[in-house]
Amino acid sequence: MDSLPDIVRRAAEAHPDEPALIFHDRVTTYADLDRLVDRTAAALHDLGIGKGDRVAIMLGNLPEFVYAFHGTLRLGAVATPINAMLTPEELGYVLADAEAQAIIVAIDLVPAVLAVRDRLGSLDHILVVGPPPSPPGTRSFDDALDRAKSPPPVDVRRDDLAVLAYTAGTTDQPKGAMLSHGNLLANLEQVSAVPALKEAESDVALIALPLFHIYALNAALNLVLKEGAAAVIVDRFDPAATLELVPRHGVTILFGVPQMFEAWLGAARRREPDLSTVRLAVSGAAPLPGSVLEAFQESFDCTIWEGYGLTETAPVVTTNALGERAKPDSIGLPLPGVEVRILDEDGTDAVAGDPGEILVRGPNVFKGYWRRPEETGEVFTEGWLRTGDIAYRDEDGYLFLVDRSKDLIIVSGFNVYPREVEEALAAHPAVTEAAVIGVPDERTGEAIRAFVVARGEVSTEDLLEHCRDRLARFKLPREIELVDSLPKHITGKVVRRSFRE
Repeated sequence: MDSLPDIVRRAAEAHPDEPALIFHDRVTTYADLDRLVDRTAAALHDLGIGKGDRVAIMLGNLPEFVYAFHGTLRLGAVATPINAMLTPEELGYVLADAEAQAIIVAIDLVPAVLAVRDRLGSLDHILVVGPPPSPPGTRSFDDALDRAKSPPPVDVRRDDLAVLAYTAGTTDQPKGAMLSHGNLLANLEQVSAVPALKEAESDVALIALPLFHIYALNAALNLVLKEGAAAVIVDRFDPAATLELVPRHGVTILFGVPQMFEAWLGAARRREPDLSTVRLAVSGAAPLPGSVLEAFQESFDCTIWEGYGLTETAPVVTTNALGERAKPDSIGLPLPGVEVRILDEDGTDAVAGDPGEILVRGPNVFKGYWRRPEETGEVFTEGWLRTGDIAYRDEDGYLFLVDRSKDLIIVSGFNVYPREVEEALAAHPAVTEAAVIGVPDERTGEAIRAFVVARGEVSTEDLLEHCRDRLARFKLPREIELVDSLPKHITGKVVRRSFRE
């Protein structure tokens, strides 16, 4: 395959009448999807969009997202998926940075786009998905498709830019990760080489993950389309409601993040679901607690195969599914065709058991950050991508995440990884979850501040006493603050930088 849209075309040629997308009671066959992808490409061409132009997509989990995405790529344009929860200020930054010429947007999100449009010199077209009439200054997406004919022939190659995926900023503004058609296809081929993860044409996958996120977009949706399987798209995650979809549609694959699997376990305790058709469960985007892995296995006789990746690797790097069993708390082994090194602080390969930074090399590694050559240079070392994630290998070669290098806390010259302190706090029976950051300290350089969500009554002194039995003295929190909740990304990751801000 030379380009990503080839996966839809080939599936349509192989089994045109089989379902590609299922959304509520709406079924889109592969022939329908291929035709709608063509129409989207033609509609964008009619607006003057051409190869290399950026098209933003700001939609929830809708079938329109799928053919908007693949239609953009079939034209040779560059898709820029955008988080629907961005503020107008954040949205304006991404649209300006990408210099998007068009945006395909849900009707309820149009006010945010109109609020920033006057500041954008490049945004010429706003295509609206939703019931008519479209707001003034915009155009109906459905109307554009109805008027479209055939797209022009475009030579799209593997090295061409396909997606600008904006990463969440930490101390800086979000950066556009440049993913080529080859990067995305390579990762699909790498994942398909793992027998346990390979979809079959008869598979039905439940996708409640947000499609703008690279995990849902490539590792779930595109993987399903590549194999000619069916995707049940869920626009709003409700644990009980999504579990009811499993027997209704004969779902065989569950894609999720740890918080979703926890929520499904909670819903199952209230009403036992029928998951007899499920053969495969995949978790990513955040560390999966070993307790959740074991509880899901015990409750449903189904293993959750945890993976690890990042936007810059399109996204999957490792998976537990390469071993004979899923090791609790491990992110598994590198995919076929993906090279992984663990480098210690001296820049040498760490020995088994010692933590170090994960470096990745392979055809799935991105081309760099959009118009940011300095930042691109900073993350590459002799052809290896520096992930900023800290991990160690066990004696079997399995990787275990420790933390982010940017989150490392140095107390009196000693390294403290927030995750180990968070896990110690979470082991207290009254603690639901915890987050830890470093704060300046005149005596030790940095000190540890913890934020804890608790159930019932518990004092900070009780928590400190609990930690004293589990942590070295320099790892003990100097301050513990009880909070109602922790700020989280849509994927479920705790956003530690929110506490620093």
